[in-house]
Amino acid sequence: MTTASPDPAAGQRVRDLDRAHVFHSWSAQALISPMAIAGAEGSYYWDYDGKRYLDFSSQLVNTNIGHQHPRVVEAIREQAARLCTIAPQHANDQRSEAARLIAELAPGDLDQVFFTNGGADAIENAGRMARLHTGRHKVLTTYRSYHGNTTTAIQMTGDPRRWANDGGATGIHHFFGPYPYRSPFWSNSPEQECERALEHLEQVVSFEGPATIAAIVFETIPGTAGVLVPPEGYLAGVREICDRHGIVYIADEVMAGFGRAGEWFAVDHWHVTPDLIAFAKGSNSGYVPLGGVIISAAIAETFAERVFPGGLTYSGHPLACAAVVASINAMRDEGIVANAARIGESVLGPGLRELAERHPCIGEVRGMGVFWALDLVRSRETREMLVPYNAAGAANKPMADLLAACKERGVVPFANFNRLHVVPPCTVSDQEAKEGLAVLDEALAVADAYVG
Repeated sequence: MTTASPDPAAGQRVRDLDRAHVFHSWSAQALISPMAIAGAEGSYYWDYDGKRYLDFSSQLVNTNIGHQHPRVVEAIREQAARLCTIAPQHANDQRSEAARLIAELAPGDLDQVFFTNGGADAIENAGRMARLHTGRHKVLTTYRSYHGNTTTAIQMTGDPRRWANDGGATGIHHFFGPYPYRSPFWSNSPEQECERALEHLEQVVSFEGPATIAAIVFETIPGTAGVLVPPEGYLAGVREICDRHGIVYIADEVMAGFGRAGEWFAVDHWHVTPDLIAFAKGSNSGYVPLGGVIISAAIAETFAERVFPGGLTYSGHPLACAAVVASINAMRDEGIVANAARIGESVLGPGLRELAERHPCIGEVRGMGVFWALDLVRSRETREMLVPYNAAGAANKPMADLLAACKERGVVPFANFNRLHVVPPCTVSDQEAKEGLAVLDEALAVADAYVG
């Protein structure tokens, strides 16, 4: 494992300049203290003091092929030497090949790709395509969701990050998706949750007016909202409702796609074909910013002789597309998607369930592939959350203490509200996964102290 020599003075300069000049997202600027990162490789990154951390968050659940994969780094280097950038109206070999590879992986007749800069503008443009294709305006999304920070995408979002941004777009309506552990439908089994969640969606469609609804947007596995694996039959039911009412089904696979759930696309688990798929993060592990929309034949035909009113200066950027090509080829050649599925089935899933047997703070373990969450509670009987919904300040102390305990021991997981997400790179080894589980076993004792 490569590591840089400790250089605390350089780290301090990085922090000082950051605090003087960098404005951070989703933060009160005076209340944060960012960790200065000196380098990364594989499943680890390290700070300027030389301390190494196991990346159990894959940064923002995007470094699917791990840090500094040599084939992708070399592809970016080679492309930079040949053609750093070109306007999107021109064809270039890397964009063409990236689109071919992505279309080849996508289900059904989703054979064209509109490239964006990231996930938010992928969702933004997918919604625009659906509205223009149908001639309708309304879009339905779930409350437990995150779709991005641009104007329409943040309105589609269901979590509290939307609240301060409400009013920027119109025609967005929310419904409840399935969540068997905390069922909004008083269900007592996944089967009943599926049935009642679909009945609820059907009612929302009816009351909003089917002829007014352009699209239903659904994260195949809602990620930030808690790795909510849909019950069997739910996505097929969403597809049927969309078909019956002429509604476009948009799958948000920004987080769940490209191996994260142990398949190229998470919808492959349920053999469902959406009309549009929004992707980003995992397509090239964020080495160069990129996202996109994979488009069905019917929607592509809408714009065959009609101008699509959207575009971005960096759509299909050569460096980003070169990274996609190298990433997909590396994932295929090295069996990275299969590794994610195997790790989930044989290491992370069993290991996390074992932790649940020892730690009363764990209410539920759920996930697949390298996409897992622990639903943490103060009481298994009442399922009271370890911290309240959207907790901040002193109310969030139990989670803050837990994360500090993980970091102190050299593991950085992803957390949201009362949930600890275990989302390492798809390349994670058995040994690395077990190393992380051992640290969680120690750190969860901190959360257990709040159970009572």
